[in-house]
Amino acid sequence: MASTGIDFANANHEAKVVEGGPIGGGVAVADDGAMRRMSVIPGIAEITDGAIAGTEAEKRMGIMEGFRLYPKAVAWSMLLSTAIIMEGYDVVLLASFYAFPQFNQKYGVVQPDGTYQVPAAWQAGLSNGANVGEILGLFANGIISERYGYRKTMIVSLAAVICFIFIPFFAQNVQTLEVAEILCGIPWGVFQTLTTAYAAEVMPVPLRCYLCTYVNLCWVLGQLIASGVLRSMLGNTTQWAYRIPFAIQWIWPLPIIIGVAFAPESPWWLVRRGRKEDAKKSLLRLTSKNDPNFNADDTIDMMIHTNELEKEVSAGTSYWDCFKGIDLRRTEIVVVVWCIQNLCGSAFMGYSTYFYEQAGLATENAFDMSMAQYGLGAIGTFLSWFLMSKVGRRKIYLYGLLVLDVLLLIIGFVGIAPSSNKAASWVIGSMLLIYTFTYDFTVGPVCYSLVAELSSTRLRTKTIVLSRNAYNVIGIINNIWTPYMLNPSAWGWGPKTGFFWFGLDFLCMVWTFFRLPEPKGRTYGELDILFANKVSARKFHTTDATQFHGETVRLASVSEEVNEKGGYSEQKEYAS
Repeated sequence: MASTGIDFANANHEAKVVEGGPIGGGVAVADDGAMRRMSVIPGIAEITDGAIAGTEAEKRMGIMEGFRLYPKAVAWSMLLSTAIIMEGYDVVLLASFYAFPQFNQKYGVVQPDGTYQVPAAWQAGLSNGANVGEILGLFANGIISERYGYRKTMIVSLAAVICFIFIPFFAQNVQTLEVAEILCGIPWGVFQTLTTAYAAEVMPVPLRCYLCTYVNLCWVLGQLIASGVLRSMLGNTTQWAYRIPFAIQWIWPLPIIIGVAFAPESPWWLVRRGRKEDAKKSLLRLTSKNDPNFNADDTIDMMIHTNELEKEVSAGTSYWDCFKGIDLRRTEIVVVVWCIQNLCGSAFMGYSTYFYEQAGLATENAFDMSMAQYGLGAIGTFLSWFLMSKVGRRKIYLYGLLVLDVLLLIIGFVGIAPSSNKAASWVIGSMLLIYTFTYDFTVGPVCYSLVAELSSTRLRTKTIVLSRNAYNVIGIINNIWTPYMLNPSAWGWGPKTGFFWFGLDFLCMVWTFFRLPEPKGRTYGELDILFANKVSARKFHTTDATQFHGETVRLASVSEEVNEKGGYSEQKEYAS
């Protein structure tokens, strides 16, 4: 990124602000009014000094340096994100059960040919039960986690999962399963946002994308485990064929609870609560000791400065504030980015085992293909990490959608062949494998990085909640019409559904080109300034930005207190 030409560390500024000619120089800068209001915050001179140093240190930090400095943060983030494995496991578990003979015999109805099928209406209802619960959990998390912190919210949610798993394990009918899915969905909704927000807040700039996209890997691992468990149960003709897969969900929560109990709280959350010393202690627990190039005070000052700047340019932390001013654009982007995951044809993957059966493959082959599919998905996520270090998120997302669009079109055309054509069935299966690899190489993992980076720090949890809930609403719609599209007793489109998803994916690609900005290499303060200046999405990566001055006003960056008179209602003393 081009230099601003301003040496903040050595500039001889006045104690409050510097008035004079324009100093923006083609650089995206803060609003002068916000700078003036910030200038009366107690201790702003020292905070600005540290924030400048902390910002420059993060922007200079390389990937390997980041891993050496933040290994404990990486480990804690990975621990919390492991909870997502449970959700990925259950989503595929339930969808795969629709192709599972033992499950169908217990919960389905007999068909004219003597086989058993769970009716399409109940397939939609069961799949949507979890989404309804997740919507409730997500909204609750947006309020509870901001009040009580990420750790406490996570522990309570994990404890709830342990209790709720008893319901599907002992369920005797589909109605009980429906209740179980709704209740289990509530803590899963918490996991969906809390893990991503925590990863975004404990990681420095060069590591953000890796730990945020690790959430997608956990999702894929859950899917892979579910497919493997069900494949191993195909030969079991007793009730344990479907009860054991439910019981396996008890493996995850307790170890994660023990780990989370010792995890440090997010320093960004502590800063938002005005607890500077606690934030510093948390940051020190997240980083390596005795690193000569790291100054915890500077990093905390950067967090405080960004927090105060966001309060000035977009005051408020309620859900309604996500739709005001510059945050409206940020909310739109984050919401659509996550909705695209459900609009680009990924429903094929969730129902893949059932899809393979309807495409003409035997049950055993269908489960084998699903396992291969999710294995490729895990490999794709690993490879995306290497790609993101070289290419921006925007390009990966855009070109990923392009490739998915082509694959969906191929699936649609091959689906015109009758299901008795075994060659066509294997071609369709192969295309879906390539689709899954591409999705988990591009759109799948990159989405998690984008939603965490493009929301403001003060509204991050609530913005992610809104976006994930929008995703869930689209998921509910998918879960209503996808069974009808694939079920031979309903619409029976089968692989020709690819034509439908081709059209939606194309619209997603057009939106991405015009509306999705590039956050690669940006601090949260710089992203705040770029959005405040209404920089075009296609110019984000070429526009320089600074949060430390306006057009004619500069914050003091000398180590002295500023005059506290004329303060405003939200000013806060950050006690040291």
